[in-house]
Amino acid sequence: MLVAGEVVPHHRRVRAEQGVSIRERINSMDIFEFAMDKEKYSELYYRDLAERTNCPGLESILNMLADEEVKHYRTVEQMKAGVPAEVVEAPVLANTREIFEKMRESATKFDFRISEADLYAKAAKIEEESKRFYLQKAEEVEDPTQKRILRKLADEENKHWLIVDRLRSFVSRPETFLENAEIYHFNDYVGGQF
Repeated sequence: MLVAGEVVPHHRRVRAEQGVSIRERINSMDIFEFAMDKEKYSELYYRDLAERTNCPGLESILNMLADEEVKHYRTVEQMKAGVPAEVVEAPVLANTREIFEKMRESATKFDFRISEADLYAKAAKIEEESKRFYLQKAEEVEDPTQKRILRKLADEENKHWLIVDRLRSFVSRPETFLENAEIYHFNDYVGGQF
């Protein structure tokens, strides 16, 4: 509620003129802020895992996932600012498959600590939560462009879930995992489905 003589900030005037209530503005800001926080947390989590591993292939995959989270952060940041945003599909599944192929072809023996599997399980849970968040918010927003972008982000997070789930399997049983090439071939992935 305005008090007589109060100066109305420009952004409130513009929003009011556009017919957007303060409540809607706060709710949409919460979506964006929360999403940006989730993306930043995921990026830092992957960077931390990459620093901890002694396996160059895993380090590469984890840094690739962290870079993807940075892209998602920027997409949400653009949406928040009202700038047209787009989710660029990266060949993250194909790149991961190639890294696993190189690891399989190497004569390297892998030895992971049991606790590492728990770290990847946590990463998979983070990705699953992010996917659900984006799908839920896609249902809540009215703007068709935002709805499409949020669904696309959910699909990207699902791809990340698939990768970290495979990483968890890999660190749990590396030789068996690499022997079964079908498990890390992501060729059948189509829009969140196999």
